[in-house]
Amino acid sequence: MKALAKIILPLALGAFAPSSGFACAACYGANIDSPMADGMNWAILTLGVVITTVLAAFLTFLIYAIRKSEALTAAAENSAKSNKV
Repeated sequence: MKALAKIILPLALGAFAPSSGFACAACYGANIDSPMADGMNWAILTLGVVITTVLAAFLTFLIYAIRKSEALTAAAENSAKSNKV
């Protein structure tokens, strides 16, 4: 019974929510030439650029760390081989 209530309550709240709460002005069909739609488009673009930049920086650091680790491992192996001879 409690599991059913956990499913029905959110569905009922969603069904009776005002329609203006379901989408932004760009998606809801408002005037696409309005300043609010332009601002939303610039916000989406800016967010995409920021996320892409942060992920690229993180990926660059990971590649750097992997290469540095491989170089240190190779140097240690070469040192161990030269000490055995």
